[in-house]
Amino acid sequence: MSIALVRSPGPRLAEGIVTHRERRTVDTALAARQHAAYVAALRAAGWEVRAVAPADSCPDAVFVEDTVVVCGDLAVLGRSAEPRRSGELEGTERAVRALGLRIERIKPPGTLDGGDVLQAGGTVYVGRGARTNEEGICQLAHLLGGRRVVPVDTRDCLHLKSAMTALPGGCLIGVPELVDTAALPGMRVAREPSGAHLVALGPDHVLMAASAPRTAAELTAEGLRVTTVDIGEFEALDGCVTCLSVLVR
Repeated sequence: MSIALVRSPGPRLAEGIVTHRERRTVDTALAARQHAAYVAALRAAGWEVRAVAPADSCPDAVFVEDTVVVCGDLAVLGRSAEPRRSGELEGTERAVRALGLRIERIKPPGTLDGGDVLQAGGTVYVGRGARTNEEGICQLAHLLGGRRVVPVDTRDCLHLKSAMTALPGGCLIGVPELVDTAALPGMRVAREPSGAHLVALGPDHVLMAASAPRTAAELTAEGLRVTTVDIGEFEALDGCVTCLSVLVR
C-alpha cells in the first residue's frame, strides 16, 4: 500500500492558529496552487493520493498529518492540545477506516499531534512540547506495542518534525538547537532550517521545500533523488512538507 492522504486548504486558511512565528498575510489562492503542485509531486512519485473530507471550519485542517499516526495496519487518532483543532479528526477517521486500518485514539488527559511523531527505522521519536504531553507519549507507546518509542524534548518550535526528520536510510537530519540531542543517536545538521523537513518517498527519493536549496543540492550530490516544491504560504503558518500529507505504506 502506497497511499498519501491529503486535505485541501480551506477558505479560512489565513486564520490558521498553528504558527509560532510573526504573522504575515497568507495568499489563499497561491496556497491552493502550491498544494496542487505538492499533490502532483506525490502522484509523480508513484503515490496514490486520496482526499480527506474537508473541514472548512478548521483553519489548520490542511495540516492533516497532525490528526493521525499510521504504523503498519494501525491508525492512532491524535488529540491536540489545541482544542480548536478537534473538528479535524472526523474526516481523518473516515479516511483511515476506508483503508481498513485498525483505529485507536489518544484519550484525555493525553495530548498528541502527529507532527510530533517521527518513525525512523525501528524507532519512533516523539516530541514532548507544546502539543504533545508525557501521557500522550505513554499511550502511543502502549498502542504501538513492541516498537521502541523515544521521547524528545523540543523547544522554540511547534512540533518535533519542525525540527528534524529522517533520510530514507533512517539517518536523522535537523536543527540541533531545537531538540534535546541527548535523546538521539546523532543528527546531521541541515544547511537551512527548512532543510530539516524531508518526506521519504522511496528508498532513494525525498520531497523537500524549495526554500532549502543548499540542503537539496547536498543530498543530490550524494546520490539521492530530490523533488522540491514551493510551499511558502504554508511555511508562513509554520507548516512544512511533512505535515501536508499522511503516508500509508
